[in-house]
Amino acid sequence: MQHYTASLLFFTLLLAACTPTFSPRAGAPAAVTSPAPAAAAENTAVATAAPARAADAAATESISLPTPTITSEIAPLAPDQVRVRLAPAYDGFEAPVFLTHAGDGSGRLFVVEKTGKIWIIVDGEVQPAPFLDVSSKITAAGNEQGLLGLAFAPTFAETGHFFINYTDKQGATTVARYTVADADPNQADAQSAFLVLTVAQPAANHNAGMLDFGPDGYLYVPLGDGGAANDRFGNGQNPATLLGKILRLDVTTDPAQPYQIPADNPFVSADWNGQDVRDEVWAIGLRNPWRTSFDRETGDFWVADVGQNQIEEVNVLQPGAPGGENLGWPIMEGMSCFNAADCDQTGLTLPVADYTHVGGNCSVTGGYVYRGAEFPQWRGIYFYGDYCSGRFWALAPDGSGGWRNAEILDADFVLSSFGEDEAGELYALDYGSGVIYHLMAE
Repeated sequence: MQHYTASLLFFTLLLAACTPTFSPRAGAPAAVTSPAPAAAAENTAVATAAPARAADAAATESISLPTPTITSEIAPLAPDQVRVRLAPAYDGFEAPVFLTHAGDGSGRLFVVEKTGKIWIIVDGEVQPAPFLDVSSKITAAGNEQGLLGLAFAPTFAETGHFFINYTDKQGATTVARYTVADADPNQADAQSAFLVLTVAQPAANHNAGMLDFGPDGYLYVPLGDGGAANDRFGNGQNPATLLGKILRLDVTTDPAQPYQIPADNPFVSADWNGQDVRDEVWAIGLRNPWRTSFDRETGDFWVADVGQNQIEEVNVLQPGAPGGENLGWPIMEGMSCFNAADCDQTGLTLPVADYTHVGGNCSVTGGYVYRGAEFPQWRGIYFYGDYCSGRFWALAPDGSGGWRNAEILDADFVLSSFGEDEAGELYALDYGSGVIYHLMAE
């Protein structure tokens, strides 16, 4: 118990040192004077209702998915040749933790504040009223609690449905669906909340919080291991819980149900080492995945998982794989055995990159593969960073089955998230100052 308490205290103090305090904002956020170019036009896991399996895989084939704009392929720079500068685009946000788009052709940006509000940016202008305010429903008391994720359904243009991930007043991870107001596309209907999933959290940290719709039209929900430290609650390799897993849910086929379970989820008809695994699970062995993303061109699923006290990691799950990958926590921390000189790595999917806490690093912030048009020399390069140090890295295949990874920038701010607009351009969010930066080629 003394070891657990000391470890938790150490990590709490480390995050406190990295995370600035913020005062309530006066007024709405705004564009910076020279705005960036506008985007182109558990322990116990309880579902809100008994999920049903999709009748067959054809159910998702009727979903109209956004089609990526494919341009002529240009050989990208090697990661160590990438030069980035950060252009301030918008400021005045209170603890911003995410930026995304609706995929509806509007070019709008949506900014998520940890304290409970979502703001819309239209044609470079932050709208005067929030798109949605759920501050009365959440707790943001812990560094890793609050409103944490936002994703728009592939059918958003037709249904107006979007999904948020937040920590409720009891500390549970909550995924809820909302609908856009009939009278105003820049306002959500606050009364339209529909509970999709609630997962009890035994501690205040490792809430993860991301939501992603994959190329298959399903919702991917990463969950941390329940918190504290050293997988205190034994969830990382526990098949009976949703904690420490990535879930894959069908939330669009039947809007009257919280979700259905895709028929081809890996553990629907198979077990794991003789043990039954929850049917919702797509991958296991995660600690605290902080930001995941799909490459809009290849379908690669990028998962950045926060380490314990020494090593951060970035994973890639290949498109077309049947799922069921074991990312290794707490057997592994990054590419190293966790708290052991040797370990059995049989059946584990190891990260493609990792880094240590040397020099003020503390927590990986996952990003995106660049697929925009402004900087074609970046195409195919994955950008990610560190929450505490503000360092940025570029990562890409080396052409021989391996990976090339290079530190490209030391921004010296609290990097809470990256964001991607509808055109594939990238942004970086400064949690402390409330500034959103546009990534530009130097």
